[in-house]
Amino acid sequence: MATYRITLEIEQLPEGPYLGTSPDLPGLIIQADTAEEVIRLAPDIAHDLIDVMQETGQPLPAHLTPFPTPRQLPVMVPA
Repeated sequence: MATYRITLEIEQLPEGPYLGTSPDLPGLIIQADTAEEVIRLAPDIAHDLIDVMQETGQPLPAHLTPFPTPRQLPVMVPA
């Protein structure tokens, strides 16, 4: 199983909830009550979307970047 890195864009909607999308993975749409919840949900929803694309023979978006190993990534920790 490959690991991909995507950019997640989060905005607060005028109605109150937050919306997460990605220019790297068209079709990724996440709506939640908080930005933190969007971030928490994003990996599983992106994984499911990529699985469906692969199962149905759709090509993955060209901007979808494989994430090399070993994996190191910044983690935001509220203090």
